[in-house]
Amino acid sequence: MVMNRLPLDAPGAESEFHRVEVRRSTRRRKTISAQIVGDALIVSIPDRLSRAEEQRWVEKMVARMSERKRRDRLNSDEDLARRAAELADLYLDGIRATGVEWVTNQRSRWGSCSPDDGTIRLSLVLADLPRWVCDYVIVHELAHLVVPDHSKRFWSLVNRYPLTERARGFLIAKGLEEI
Repeated sequence: MVMNRLPLDAPGAESEFHRVEVRRSTRRRKTISAQIVGDALIVSIPDRLSRAEEQRWVEKMVARMSERKRRDRLNSDEDLARRAAELADLYLDGIRATGVEWVTNQRSRWGSCSPDDGTIRLSLVLADLPRWVCDYVIVHELAHLVVPDHSKRFWSLVNRYPLTERARGFLIAKGLEEI
């Protein structure tokens, strides 16, 4: 295995990482992978790649992993709770959840709410959807803190969010009609 370190001023090195290491492997045939280790990005490539192909793949992986790192930071549970409070103030008379968090175990729902303890859980899948869709799901779940069912009263609260119908259509197109 051969390792290269890219200087921070190398093309593609402008990123979230303090250093980028390239690991060439004679055992690796086709796949190219990257992983974040501390403040470094480790890019593993087949040994047979040319230097130009290496550079192209490094730039691609730096961009991809930098975006993932930024998205993870933007979509923390704290950011989610802050956004829920903003939406509650704008559309739902300031109601508050006791907790709002991302979860990875929701496969058949975009979100869920427990009105008894005031917690809201959102599927991490939403983090990759447009923000206005995620905002709709947050408003939907916040409304359940006031009205636990899907009655007319509930929908009158949810419909205060101006992109409700558009977001519902987007989610239906993704395969789930109801939250």
